[in-house]
Amino acid sequence: MLKPTLALTMGDPAGVGPEIVVKTIASWDMEAVPLVVGDRGVLEKAQEVSGVTVKWQDAHFPLQGEGPFLLHLGNVDCSSFSFGKIAPEMGRASYEYIERAVILALERRVQGIVTAPISKEALHRAGIPFIGHTEILQSLSGVAQALTMFQVGRLRVFFLTRHLSLREAIERVKKDVLVSFVEKMVVYLRILGISTPRIAIAALNPHAGENGLLGKEEIEEIVPAIKELQKRNYQVSGPYPADSIFFFASQGKFDAVVSLYHDQGHIATKCLDFYRTVSVTLGLPFIRTSPDHGTAFDVAGQGVVRHESMYEASRIAAQYALSYALPLEDKAP
Repeated sequence: MLKPTLALTMGDPAGVGPEIVVKTIASWDMEAVPLVVGDRGVLEKAQEVSGVTVKWQDAHFPLQGEGPFLLHLGNVDCSSFSFGKIAPEMGRASYEYIERAVILALERRVQGIVTAPISKEALHRAGIPFIGHTEILQSLSGVAQALTMFQVGRLRVFFLTRHLSLREAIERVKKDVLVSFVEKMVVYLRILGISTPRIAIAALNPHAGENGLLGKEEIEEIVPAIKELQKRNYQVSGPYPADSIFFFASQGKFDAVVSLYHDQGHIATKCLDFYRTVSVTLGLPFIRTSPDHGTAFDVAGQGVVRHESMYEASRIAAQYALSYALPLEDKAP
């Protein structure tokens, strides 16, 4: 069986990224070849505080063997480095890891990217004009739009809106927007191996609006969108009250749920299993996954951080990488 190669970026050197990376590599047992893009000195410090040993192989292309491989960028001054401090040079370094990983993916030297957490503030201080990973990845890949999917166990959640205020998110819940979004979802779910995805739409208002008593968005926008999608032969249903639909999807009744705004889906997935929730970015020329937590500067360098989410992100990337790595135009329905 052909094994995909995954590029794991180290994240912000001063955050917990180096620790969850070395712990993941130390427990690596999946059918994929790991290539870490980072800084050797920082990773060695992370190994020391984490109590793990990793025998790195220097990355020379084409890669020969099973790894783990390290692509050392040498962009951290370890003589003055310390965990837990937000700094512009750390923001710059974290950006450079992502940049190099994207180049490798576009050159087809790796089949997927797994990103450790970065700091929005450190990026800003470094003059990097992006708010986070998704925007960086889109820009480096030349992609106008990407979809975010959270996966934890059997539950998959797509976000119609993400980093918007609640007021702005509500204004985006329109029939045409929802129809177009679900059609894109179906393309990528098919790429991931679900030939006829069953999609549930979470309601915006309590009790799905109670026939207009608690809000009219369901009647005026969401139900018309569902009917239009059904006319186009998609297996879409709802809107279902958000206080129950995520549970039923986690039990296998649906293949994916549309969350209409950021916290609706985040709360559902993180309450189900905070440490194993994984963010998957779809729409790029390669699969990208990430643990769904931040840099945790307050505990960085203490060896106490849990690495399950980084491990799960790597496992899911390995699961999807080979099928997703094919040219997207060859897989559109």
